[in-house]
Amino acid sequence: MRKYPLLDGRVYHTFTKSIARFEVFKNETDYQRMSSMLSYYKVENPPVRFSIYSDIKNKESFYQRYFSSKDNIVEIIAYCFMPTHIHLILKQVKKDGISIFMGKVLNSYTRYFNVKNKRKGPLWESKFKNVEVGTDEQLLHLTRYLHLNPVTTNLVEDPHEWSFSSSNEYLGEKQADKPICNYANLLHIVPEEYKKFVSSRKDYQRELASLKELSLES
Repeated sequence: MRKYPLLDGRVYHTFTKSIARFEVFKNETDYQRMSSMLSYYKVENPPVRFSIYSDIKNKESFYQRYFSSKDNIVEIIAYCFMPTHIHLILKQVKKDGISIFMGKVLNSYTRYFNVKNKRKGPLWESKFKNVEVGTDEQLLHLTRYLHLNPVTTNLVEDPHEWSFSSSNEYLGEKQADKPICNYANLLHIVPEEYKKFVSSRKDYQRELASLKELSLES
């Protein structure tokens, strides 16, 4: 049980990291697997495990048959996958939705990763962390923080170069037919303005990360 229950209709920054900074995403296939899991497990009571669903040839027909009448338990506002951790901004739609969603996603990915890499044992720290997002302004700045994560750690020079976040979805350049994120009722995003908004913080966020690293080493 969490000390403070997550509430329906509220938005949370949800964060989890691997044990001992273990690299849990080794290639594009791994990242894509996690991306697909977000879309699959946000729906209430999936009829089969994702590992079974992933082997179905006609996924579109299966999805229409078993998911078209189902509700979401969470809405995904933004996301960013990093080699050793995951950032998500989630809105809880149904009771315990975030906890159920995170449990299924993380457990499913652990099974996939362990089989693929012939390992055993847990992959993630025991509990995911969450912080409630209080205002629309905080939410907007938080999306920028998520999308700048790969830039801050020098994985890429610009956020749109990182394929494993919702950055390009916010810019209208990714998954236009089946977006993972649903932020229309919370944020009004004008792609060109948002791109400038994110880029304006790039150097500052890198500087903050550098100072944080120095303080940890001292």
